[in-house]
Amino acid sequence: MSEPERIAKRLARAGLCSRRDAERWIEAGRVKVDGKVLETPACVVTARSHIEVDGKPLPQADRARIWRYHKPPSEMVTARDPEGRRTIFDSLPKGMPRVVTVGRLDYFSEGLLLLTNDGGIARKLELPANGWTRRYRARVHGTVDEARLAALAKGITIEGVHYGAIQASLDRQQRSNAWLDIALTEGKNREVRRVLAFLELPVVRLIRVAFGPFHLGELERGMVDEVPPQALDTLLGLPKAPRKPGWAKPQPRPPHKTRRKSTQGRERRG
Repeated sequence: MSEPERIAKRLARAGLCSRRDAERWIEAGRVKVDGKVLETPACVVTARSHIEVDGKPLPQADRARIWRYHKPPSEMVTARDPEGRRTIFDSLPKGMPRVVTVGRLDYFSEGLLLLTNDGGIARKLELPANGWTRRYRARVHGTVDEARLAALAKGITIEGVHYGAIQASLDRQQRSNAWLDIALTEGKNREVRRVLAFLELPVVRLIRVAFGPFHLGELERGMVDEVPPQALDTLLGLPKAPRKPGWAKPQPRPPHKTRRKSTQGRERRG
């Protein structure tokens, strides 16, 4: 670390907690900087600062890493669900470092979810200003009006909420169901479902297949795969560093009773 940064960000980069949790730890008196207990998160630290958490020196921050995860439906993208539903963190392999998600997918949606050990990278990748396109495959119920789909490219306002340009096209109509290809850059909460519902095309299945330059590809449902450091350096412009042992190959999630066999390939061909 060469530039000063806020203490909460430094704790998050070290992989101990989120920034929000770091602020709670500081309020609880668990964090010291240069021998003094912090009373407020409004503290800036440098490479020379001696930081302790619960009396232990803060570990060095790991280099930024990103994983692809093929999220199945019926998993929450949250650390804890008050209703007790399964979360993605219940499915990740043991031994992975602490990670945060880049954006979210709702409970019933599936497909590509990016994970990273760097909260700053996560926020950067989520920003619509980056212009990164989110691509989806959507199976909908109803007869598609292709002219109304094409009009989404101009944006649309629904119940006072404006959604920016959406590129939507019909892949194929199968009686009362259809497959659509969707591309957007904003990624507002439940944007695809809300817009298609407004067009009287309720979503039956929603799969994210790409997020910017990252693609779902052949990654199987429930698998996690680290993006190679060399590719990440190119995509994000990160400084090169020696590769550390990590999750280079797809790793299966732990088995559980409700796991279902993937039908994604069969449905796409259907």
